[in-house]
Amino acid sequence: MATEYERVTLVDHPMVQHKLSILRDKDTSSKKFRELIKELALFEGYEATRNLSLADVEVETPLCKTVCKKVSGKKLAIVPILRAGLGMVEGVQELMPAARVGHLGMYRNEETHEPVEYYAKLPEDIANRDVIVVDPMLATGGSATAAIEYLRKRGVGGTINLMVIVAAPVGIECVLDADPDVQIFTCAIDESLNDDAYIVPGLGDAGDRIFGTK
Repeated sequence: MATEYERVTLVDHPMVQHKLSILRDKDTSSKKFRELIKELALFEGYEATRNLSLADVEVETPLCKTVCKKVSGKKLAIVPILRAGLGMVEGVQELMPAARVGHLGMYRNEETHEPVEYYAKLPEDIANRDVIVVDPMLATGGSATAAIEYLRKRGVGGTINLMVIVAAPVGIECVLDADPDVQIFTCAIDESLNDDAYIVPGLGDAGDRIFGTK
């Protein structure tokens, strides 16, 4: 679904909305929360890969030969922002099992709310790949912007898609302003941030809920 933002896609399929309502519930267990994050990432992955290039390929069915389509063009990489982004990787991998996975570790300074990078491990050929960055929450946009900037510095000149589950308007605007080519995919655009820079109504701390920590 189109939004007021030119480069943002809202994935609002009825089953997405249904699963998101369970995800938001404070009483949803960590096990169920992980399952829902994975499922929503798979749903979003279909939209985030909608514009992949296709090439003709000849296939022989049990009855005859025919021409079908297969994905072509640049190879893909999935880059989760640690740690919460790990919860989305498996869902995207189900859709694209051949995609390489890199990792970017960032945490939020609780006083400044700014991202601090502490780990980076990417495929050697990352500059030659299109990239899907995954992180459940897009709050201030600081971590996502830092991750995208890091990928650009590593030579990624092609497509970078950012997949999140819930986004705040300020985070969306931050990412769009920082990179003129990035596309954002989200299951919900929430109202705002609170004084602690958490998304409202949101779903709490995604990392804690995925891994059962506090």
